[in-house]
Amino acid sequence: MPKLHEDTAKVRCPYCRERVELFVDPDTSGAFVEDCAVCCRPWAVHVSVDEDGQRSIEIAPAQ
Repeated sequence: MPKLHEDTAKVRCPYCRERVELFVDPDTSGAFVEDCAVCCRPWAVHVSVDEDGQRSIEIAPAQ
């Protein structure tokens, strides 16, 4: 699960497998949908925060 650095994370699209830099607003946590910048297919994005305040991001194909 990639960690967010400041407000961006390098993630791999679950469809086209391209590495994409994803911007995530610093106040965001929870789930949202984002389209791949390369193939335009939708991702389900989940941002979580651990006890130390570190944010992590999970990307999966959107249903």
